[in-house]
Amino acid sequence: MSDTVSKDAPGEGRLTHAPASHPPVARKRVGVVLANLGTPDNTDYWSMRRYLNEFLSDKRVVDYADWKWQPLLQTIILTKRPFSSGKAYRSIWNTERDESPLRTITRAQTEKITARLKALFGDDVEVDYCMRYGNPSTSSVLERMQQKGCERIVFFPLYPQYGSPTTATANDQAFRSLMKMKWQPALRTVPAYFDHPSYLRALANSVEEAYSGFATRPSKLVASYHGVPERYLLEGDPYHCHCQKTTRLLRETLGFDASDIDTAFQSQFGPEKWVGPATVDHVAELARQGHSHIAVLSPAFSADCVETLEEIQEEIRESFLHAGGETFSYIPCLNDRDDHVEALVEIIQNELGGWLSTRE
Repeated sequence: MSDTVSKDAPGEGRLTHAPASHPPVARKRVGVVLANLGTPDNTDYWSMRRYLNEFLSDKRVVDYADWKWQPLLQTIILTKRPFSSGKAYRSIWNTERDESPLRTITRAQTEKITARLKALFGDDVEVDYCMRYGNPSTSSVLERMQQKGCERIVFFPLYPQYGSPTTATANDQAFRSLMKMKWQPALRTVPAYFDHPSYLRALANSVEEAYSGFATRPSKLVASYHGVPERYLLEGDPYHCHCQKTTRLLRETLGFDASDIDTAFQSQFGPEKWVGPATVDHVAELARQGHSHIAVLSPAFSADCVETLEEIQEEIRESFLHAGGETFSYIPCLNDRDDHVEALVEIIQNELGGWLSTRE
């Protein structure tokens, strides 16, 4: 990547043909931004309320008309839900770093991906992460990248399956951030990667490693995805189809029979009909059918978070055991596993095509 500056200090310098009075400019780089859902800054009432207000006011998440939704959200939901959500987050909070596990894991992923991309591209690449809701915000990270000389940015929503409440809203926020910039970097968004061979291999590896450590083999593997209203599917959102295909491709990669793995959906709320079956009900039904040992994994989450560490490991586990099940095994998300990081790096390299060349 060619320089247009003579370096005065690491990462900055003067334009080669500019007068001495010209302010320092950053060396040209290509940026990579990893985007995840979000996290509250703390578990207290007001931190949770700020986070939930931002999240539940997003039209991609709840698309009801403001006149109908906002009075309910502001006067009822945000009066009560910060307490229950705060309790859930406190049960999984990383007290050592005083942050949510999602932030801890996303930072670890970023650090490993940074090391891999630096080895491939040297100082021509800059890597960071942002959150759609909460901090570090999408706007702050994209602005920082632009100030560091990133005239081109690969924006990577860490959602294997495309969904309008996840991938689309992350991209929306990135483009809203560009609208505020005098000098916009070029932006590429990374598409869904649920069918990428390396992602599927990492997912299969995590299952095989978990199964090898169980005293007894689970009679059922449940792939639990975050749910969406059925209306989204009917309106053209491909998320449900991507989830079903992920399960099928994972089954084929593992060499499992169709009866060995089920697809279910969690985190339902509100009066609408959601895609199903609901994980919390499905695991109870499996117990009633005589499945004494099941395993659950979450292919839609790139990092463990409140939906996996609290909802699956507490609420959904309890549903299975209460219905007569005996052993409930949760298989962690891919997080910062090396094979997961390598899969993400492969995807990023593909998206960097034409922008950067690897070192000889």
